[in-house]
Amino acid sequence: MKKISILLLLLAPQIFFAQVDRSIKPKAGPAPKINIKDSEVFTLSNGLTVILSENNKIPRVSYSLTVGSDPRPEGSKAGLGDITGQLIMSGTNKRDKDQLDKEIDYIGASLSASSSAIFMSSLTKHMEKGLDLMQDVLLNANFPKSEFDRIVKQSEAGLKSIRSSADGMAQNASAKINFEAGHPNSEVMTEETLANITLEDVKGLYKKNFSPKGSYLVITGDINRADAEKMANKYFGNWTGDAAFKLGNLKGKPVSGNQVYFTKKPSAVQSVISVNFPINAKPGDQDQIALTVLNNIMGGGAFGSRLMQNLREDKAYTYGCRSSLDFDELGSIFSASGSFRNEVSDSAITQIIYEIKRITEGYVTDEELNLTKSSMAGSFARSLESPSTVARFALNTKKYNLPADYYQTYLKKLEAVTKEDILLMAQKYFTPKNMNIIVVGNENIIEKLKPFDKDGKIELLDPFGNEAKEIKKADITADKLIENYVLATTASTSMKAAAKKLKKIKSVSKEVELSAAQIPFPLKMTEVWMAPNMEANKLEGQGMVFQKSYFDGKTGGSSSMQGGKKELTAEETAAKAKSSGLLPEMNYNLTGMKYEISGIETIDGKEYYILKTNDGEAEAMTYFEKGTWMKVKIISTSEEEGQSVTSEVTYDDYKDVNGIKMAHKTSITAGPMSLNGVVKEIKVNEKVDLSTFK
Repeated sequence: MKKISILLLLLAPQIFFAQVDRSIKPKAGPAPKINIKDSEVFTLSNGLTVILSENNKIPRVSYSLTVGSDPRPEGSKAGLGDITGQLIMSGTNKRDKDQLDKEIDYIGASLSASSSAIFMSSLTKHMEKGLDLMQDVLLNANFPKSEFDRIVKQSEAGLKSIRSSADGMAQNASAKINFEAGHPNSEVMTEETLANITLEDVKGLYKKNFSPKGSYLVITGDINRADAEKMANKYFGNWTGDAAFKLGNLKGKPVSGNQVYFTKKPSAVQSVISVNFPINAKPGDQDQIALTVLNNIMGGGAFGSRLMQNLREDKAYTYGCRSSLDFDELGSIFSASGSFRNEVSDSAITQIIYEIKRITEGYVTDEELNLTKSSMAGSFARSLESPSTVARFALNTKKYNLPADYYQTYLKKLEAVTKEDILLMAQKYFTPKNMNIIVVGNENIIEKLKPFDKDGKIELLDPFGNEAKEIKKADITADKLIENYVLATTASTSMKAAAKKLKKIKSVSKEVELSAAQIPFPLKMTEVWMAPNMEANKLEGQGMVFQKSYFDGKTGGSSSMQGGKKELTAEETAAKAKSSGLLPEMNYNLTGMKYEISGIETIDGKEYYILKTNDGEAEAMTYFEKGTWMKVKIISTSEEEGQSVTSEVTYDDYKDVNGIKMAHKTSITAGPMSLNGVVKEIKVNEKVDLSTFK
């Protein structure tokens, strides 16, 4: 009997699988109803709505306060909300910033704020201490002048970095293009609007924005209804304020025919492309779930999405092309975007438009639909593991007037989405012939973009999404521009006299003190030049050398704390040799540098000649001020590991040093980092040991 039992056990799998037809896909079971405990909602006498989502799994509780006011139009002070949000945690009438940070850390709590919200999370046993800190920030934020100045300086650095960020420029353009002037979503901070913002503006916005009327306090975690009411009344019950500010029914700006917008990123080797348009849908609309499925099939999901399969896997135009569907109360936007090589920029636009059009003309496949819905269902189920998700659901249900069981029945609604629904959504909301096509990149590709515009015209934008003035044709040659620069810099009347003066200078050593909003201590940069074409550079601070480099005219190398030591390649050495000399432009006609004058650009009311160069490794645009002929900035772009990398160096405050005008102020911007430098010392014709830079 025992042997027979063992034999049956061994044969059982074979018997079972023999009875199953593996070619037939099993039918999915019905989508389950999610068991989400209903949140408890009550309102304080001052108008504050409290939403409680009790969860006793861990001894922790969080309080999330969201103001009821809509974003206020900022106009000439665009960026005021951002500055205000960054300053809220800078101290109160009772505690300065350091004391506030120490007390938060002491109880292991989290406390953060923006211009429209304050969030606090702590262990249950430290809840009242955390609430005391949260209440202090809410009622007593004092916005110290020193912190205001620091945040403004930090923002100035951020604005500089925007000019070298193709993604940032594309986002600015999208905001300006998809919303009417005066709409809060269209406002972009610039150097001018930042300069208009005062500390009193910040205090005034905070006072107007933070009011209990129309606001929501979401309490999540280890706390019951009785204690939640007690805490809410104790710490928020005496809070007063004006009625919530409401804008009314706003939406995006309609698009009439495909329109192309271009922002120049000098010498870029890649184009950032964003094809976008407003959609007339808002959070909580009955179409939201089906629209989200549509977007994920298009490009918002995994690598299997249509845009990724077409532009990355099939065409190899890019590392990634994705889509997004941003649901916003004040206007929602669909966007398909990515970074593409210059030579395929027009082809990439063609394929993006093709995919948008294709999804409006036929059904998606069963496989696409099922995989997307399965992925969304899995993400939804995993999100329920976080107590904050349940709290967010409760807030959305109240804020957007959703059905009480909206999230409990989410999976059923998701499962019910059909191919017919997806086609209907695409035809209802997608507009293949009414799209904004935004490109940020090299001006050499502009002609290729004209066929995509309904009128064959390209609208030029500046880095902040405003209309840009076209570059005027230069009235002098590149060689004449260089001559004017050399004569102005050396205070000479002829190139022969300038050369004679420069020949007397055998070495220049410069020490620059650099500061950055993101770095709490000053940096020291040492720059050295030695005749005829040797140079070195070192960056250090706090007793550490962060990076250094050298070039002796024939060989060179660099080292850094992160990347170690490396020697220049043959190509890099050749490129370095093309920029030799104390005034390297003077030797361009001898070193093999490719150079040309690309025109005259007007910036902040001043005209600048632009000299375009290419040393074989990087392209650069050097700006010279018309009239003074002094060099004011260099924007250089190179390709590293398949990515376009842009940096900007500016020069200011020229002073005479041994008969040569040398800049005594500089700034260096690379990516999000911006450094401001002041020259502390310049030594001429003193002995320099180049080995210290190796």
